[in-house]
Amino acid sequence: IVKAFVTVKPGYIANEEMVRALQDYVKAKIATYKYPRKIEFVSSLPRTETGKLQRFKLRQRVANAGRSVLPGKCG
Repeated sequence: IVKAFVTVKPGYIANEEMVRALQDYVKAKIATYKYPRKIEFVSSLPRTETGKLQRFKLRQRVANAGRSVLPGKCG
């Protein structure tokens, strides 16, 4: 599943309407199957000292979110 991490500028509200607007925009610009099915709003994106996006930290965040936190369960 394609997932997008989005930071919102001051004055904008992160809600379902914003999610639909972003998805519709992407569908109009690129192939329909490539649009993000999930959008997560974050306060900031992880970056290196030189300003490059640390994609591996976003992937780790997704992987950790899918793991079970119940005792005795494998995740």
